[in-house]
Amino acid sequence: MSSASERKDFAANKQLRTVMGDYFAQIGRGPQEGKKTAWCTSVGPAELLRAMGFNVYFPENHGAMLGAARMASDLIPLANARGFSPDICSYLTSDVGSYLKGATPLQKMGLEGLPKADVLVFNTNQCRDVKDWFQWYAREWNVPCIGIHTPRAIGEMDDSLVKYIAGQIEELVAPLEEVSGTAFDIDRLRETVKISRQCTVLWKAVIETAANVPSPISFFDETIQMGPAVVLRGETVAVDYYRLLLDELNQRIRDGVAAVQDERLRVYWEGMPIWGKLRDLSSQFLAMKACVVASTYCNSWIFEALDPADPFQSMARAYSSIFICRSDDFKENYIQRMVEQFRVDGILFHDAKTCPNNSNCRYEMPQRLQQKLGKPFLIVNGDLNDLRLYSEEQTRTNIEAFAEQLAEA
Repeated sequence: MSSASERKDFAANKQLRTVMGDYFAQIGRGPQEGKKTAWCTSVGPAELLRAMGFNVYFPENHGAMLGAARMASDLIPLANARGFSPDICSYLTSDVGSYLKGATPLQKMGLEGLPKADVLVFNTNQCRDVKDWFQWYAREWNVPCIGIHTPRAIGEMDDSLVKYIAGQIEELVAPLEEVSGTAFDIDRLRETVKISRQCTVLWKAVIETAANVPSPISFFDETIQMGPAVVLRGETVAVDYYRLLLDELNQRIRDGVAAVQDERLRVYWEGMPIWGKLRDLSSQFLAMKACVVASTYCNSWIFEALDPADPFQSMARAYSSIFICRSDDFKENYIQRMVEQFRVDGILFHDAKTCPNNSNCRYEMPQRLQQKLGKPFLIVNGDLNDLRLYSEEQTRTNIEAFAEQLAEA
């Protein structure tokens, strides 16, 4: 039986640690260097913020760090005591709890705590919670909170919708100029959008190497490797990193190096990661010779619609095209394409208790897809951060039975 020790680490990981460490160090130095800090939702207008000279910080990235460090379950009750429901996003409640306690993994990276925002900029393309999350800090620090309100359940993108959202992005410019003290420069925005698109195209190429059999990378690897695509898009350092990683993955394919030795099963992960259990789940899939080859989550940072020739319209289109804010018909067609492209044997749906917006198994979608594709599915109950909502024994047993079902199919 394979063991976790047989997984081959990526040589690029050394550079990844440097890239991410430098990013957080830059955030920490910001106030001393006279740079303003903008908080941004993970699928928000980061290009505009960078083009206007802000250091850009992503609290959802911090929420994932709290989950991976298994700190979240101890911090969430502090936010609950302040009036935040235990049913809402556990990124939000983990992050607020971290702030209230003054405890964060960022302290290991040289930061004293959460970096204070000079402005908070949200996009509701993911959910309404991000707006409420940012507005809480805006009241706490008495700083502006501005944002974009994106419709939900979008079917086909049309020009009127793109125009509506692009107008909202353009309206952010004036208040951002006031906070930054820097005049907006359209050429700088075009350059930032150009670099961001280069990053996203490379990230897509990284993910698509998993279509190879055997796959050189797994979903569990991608949740780590996606870091620069999340926090550094628009910066050349992210482009440079993904070129390095892509070269290594292509070499692995040539050399026959697999993410899962003797891969025999290929699984699609639908929904949020279970951050505090990634290592355990990775080891279990490895032992079963099953590779999680694709996911909707890691693909959420592919923004091919970005176009430096038309930055506002293309940002609007790119950030309104993501999976989470699309209609069920779109989502089902998308998953079908992924199942075919990555030669998937079965689909695992994560029903994240506090993330209804990115849990797609509550309204019969798994059953419809099984009827359409003939692929078995498994629903795992848990949460992105709150491990009190996750049963280790039940999940392990269910995944083992799922793997046996796939092997017999």
